[in-house]
Amino acid sequence: MKKVLLSLLSMIMLASASSLSARNAGVPAECEDVMLQVFYWNSYDGNASSTKYGRTRWIDLMKDTAAINANFDVVWFPPSAGPTGCGVGYSAKQYSNQDSDWGTKTTLSNLITALHKGNTKVLADVVLNHRGNLSNWCNFFTDNFGSYGTYTLTQQHICRNDECFTNSKSSCYGADYTDRGANDTGDNFDGARDLDHSSEYVQNWSKAYTQWLLGSMKYDGFRYDMTLGFHGRYLKMYNEAANPYMSVSELWQSIDRQKQHLEECEYNTMVFDFQMKYSLKGIVTGSYGKLNKNKTFEGLRKHGLERYSVTFIDNHDTFDRGTAYGDNQFSGSDLSNSTTKDQILQASAYMLMMPGVPCVFYPYWTSYKDEINELIAVRKRAGVHSESKVLEETSGQYQYSATVQGHRGRVIVRVGKYRSQTVPEGYELAVDGGDKGAYTVYIRMDEQGIDQITRSDSPLKGEKFLRDGQLLIQVGENVYDVIGNKIQ
Repeated sequence: MKKVLLSLLSMIMLASASSLSARNAGVPAECEDVMLQVFYWNSYDGNASSTKYGRTRWIDLMKDTAAINANFDVVWFPPSAGPTGCGVGYSAKQYSNQDSDWGTKTTLSNLITALHKGNTKVLADVVLNHRGNLSNWCNFFTDNFGSYGTYTLTQQHICRNDECFTNSKSSCYGADYTDRGANDTGDNFDGARDLDHSSEYVQNWSKAYTQWLLGSMKYDGFRYDMTLGFHGRYLKMYNEAANPYMSVSELWQSIDRQKQHLEECEYNTMVFDFQMKYSLKGIVTGSYGKLNKNKTFEGLRKHGLERYSVTFIDNHDTFDRGTAYGDNQFSGSDLSNSTTKDQILQASAYMLMMPGVPCVFYPYWTSYKDEINELIAVRKRAGVHSESKVLEETSGQYQYSATVQGHRGRVIVRVGKYRSQTVPEGYELAVDGGDKGAYTVYIRMDEQGIDQITRSDSPLKGEKFLRDGQLLIQVGENVYDVIGNKIQ
């Protein structure tokens, strides 16, 4: 009887786990990953003014693979759909054509392979809300996704209320309603044709494209562009069909709208935590209380949605690019400015020690590589993850402090010029940003995480140094990584 009950219990648990997995396609649980966005606006360009922080074509990123693999678990690529001439790629014209301004399909495949060899996963930037046209406003290239199918969209797959039907310069101006799709299920994007996701043909095209990206191009997951433009039920449909490792929605909206999107998707995606980003303005203004969940903080953590939060400081849109898009939150794009550096590193210390999946921005990483890699190493050593609990946090006008529980240990992060410099009992100093840098991190390993580092030659007592972007510890003649594994 006991065996029968255990068997039934096992079946129930398996069914429950399977159901949970199905409801959360693209959302890894208790995820320890750290993400890197490996591009910024126009960083494919050879123009020096466009690539101030390094050109990031596929061939350029090949040179970075060792350092990326040593520090990051996931990288977010720019849109790789082509053809060449589509610029950054957010209005690509032919999705099965992977020759773009970022480089050739062959080089892209080699880059993905190199990152996979270092156990780093790769997210494709997927633009399903809209797409560019073949030769006029209302025709499209054919997409050949091989075994996943061949598709040619027409004006009948464009949203009924798209501007192409009301602009007299359009080739389909004034088309009869029978020659249009249904009304848009989200916000309109007037830079390209909005696609009608209520159409079964568009749905099948979207499924084929996302499945092809994983199956043929060997991507691991998706960053979905402008998910405000179509209802979340469709994103859920595409994720359940493709089953990506990770899915992240770009929804540049209020916390209430982000919560609504997660509900529409039935929690089959994560979202970029724009509200946490704006809370980081407290570092710039000296109002550190804005980082405290119980005060004016407005990120997803405040609403118990840490698991679905991808945190960030800036991205290709919010970073100053000489247009209205950049918000200049951290004193513009002059990363050589010492004040800007101090503020960004305080924000990085906060982000990299808090729950959610942190996404580091390429210009910040290349500008402050040693400091950011050191913070990443501490996060990984303690096992801070997307659902980590913030056990305690205090703040004032000039300082903020939080204690965060990871899988293997705890960290205390303090930011602000007037933060306490006292080493907490049971902790050791892990990172010291100094008086000017104004951030400090302490670590305490839990019992279950100490087994690798309780030897007499403990790496904790060695000399830290960086090699190929990886933080290592020298103890006598031996070298260890940050969780105590012997390297040499």
